[in-house]
Amino acid sequence: MTPAPLVLVTGVTGYVGGRLVPELLQAGYRVRVVARYPERLSGHEWRSGVEVVRGDVADPDVLAESLADVDVAYHLITPLTADLAADPAVLAAARAFGRAAADAGVGRVVCLSRLRTDGPQHPDDVADVLLASGVPTAVLRAGVIIGSGSASFEMLRYLTERLPVMVTPLWLLHEVQPVAVRDVLRYLVGVATLPEDVSRSFDIGGPDVLSYRDMMQRYAAVAGLPRRVIVPLPVRTPRMSAHWVGLVTPVPHRIARPLVAGLEHDAVCSELDVQRWVPDPPGGRLGFDRAVELALQRVREATVTTRWTSAGTPGSPSDPLPSDPDWAGGSLYVDERATAVRASPENLWAVIQGIGGENGWYSWPLAWSVRGWLDRFSGGPGLTRGRRDPAKVNVGDALDWWRVEEVGPMRLLRLRAEMKAPGLAWLELLVEQDPVGRTLFRQRALFHPRGLAGHAYWWVVAPFHAFVFGGMQANVALAAERLERETDRDR
Repeated sequence: MTPAPLVLVTGVTGYVGGRLVPELLQAGYRVRVVARYPERLSGHEWRSGVEVVRGDVADPDVLAESLADVDVAYHLITPLTADLAADPAVLAAARAFGRAAADAGVGRVVCLSRLRTDGPQHPDDVADVLLASGVPTAVLRAGVIIGSGSASFEMLRYLTERLPVMVTPLWLLHEVQPVAVRDVLRYLVGVATLPEDVSRSFDIGGPDVLSYRDMMQRYAAVAGLPRRVIVPLPVRTPRMSAHWVGLVTPVPHRIARPLVAGLEHDAVCSELDVQRWVPDPPGGRLGFDRAVELALQRVREATVTTRWTSAGTPGSPSDPLPSDPDWAGGSLYVDERATAVRASPENLWAVIQGIGGENGWYSWPLAWSVRGWLDRFSGGPGLTRGRRDPAKVNVGDALDWWRVEEVGPMRLLRLRAEMKAPGLAWLELLVEQDPVGRTLFRQRALFHPRGLAGHAYWWVVAPFHAFVFGGMQANVALAAERLERETDRDR
């Protein structure tokens, strides 16, 4: 039997590379990856299904080893900004990659690059270098990529959520053609089988052409936020805008500056020739609104589940991954506490499983009651639903104003709040053991704010956390120790 084609992917610890590998595996390819620090791949479920070469792609020996017997090589360490893509060191690395690919007899090189704009262009960049390598090369040029964790999406997200009223530079009026990350991945996989005589650049984009201001308004609509008041000024200030973005959002200035610079001119596809070889799926390319909806869904569902439990395979290419930058995925406020408990893990878990309903929440009953009344008054469930079983919980159970989201094998109880609030909230309760064998009770309250109201809500209630969550921490521990003593007496 003829073995499946072998594919090399570089940049697997980056945003696109980490999502491309499972797509290639699903398409039937054998995959080899190269990483300077392979241990950073341990959070990916696909890690055991790929061949890993340790090293730097700037090292000729590493390049020779990585490209041996490879049919298609993905060069995904190409900066998507004009200033970095023309950096001499970056260009030298691209030339070395192209030469090594030619020497190894690689059948095709695939590169992801920035979309050309109508502004001034560098005479060459990484994409041009690879196209001149002599190896058939497919360059996919993308503009704003919409997917949770992408720098472009997170900049859009933070600006829209945190600034209901803003005076902005003129670049918000320029047109762009955003593309969903799942379409980017579909194109990347599809061009691997291009005919040998096809070696060129392709523009890729979604079905919508929008101004950045329109994208912000449509993001607000999808996210359930009020319409934003946006007043553009007739000035072009990319440097000042980058500082502004860095101030308002957690996107670092070094990333924000080239992103803003890329919006100084219209960035719209000049052709869509790639569809001749990689046609649209039956439902068509993903539109902007749907792409934002999916990205926000991944943020809301996966930001928390990737914490203690290191959740496995993402359900979509747009899911947050362990390799995403720290600022990706949106703001997440955390109140975390831990206590050593003089009780067995079994007795502590018994108390945790019985929390809520008639058993209460082990802290400041009046505060819980007042919050429950307010929730009922605003149309939420309040504390009236109780619990299905007084001692055990199952995924999906209602628990007062919470919903049981996970009951983990490591004795994790995760609750998602269904009360009315300007954001999403979780409560995680976990039983652990420390290195010396003591039982630990770990507790985290997490809040994902929606808009400025959400941020304000967190800081208004934060002073009460010491009483509510601190009291819960102490009283759950005392209840477990009391149960431990009762268990000992009954033996």
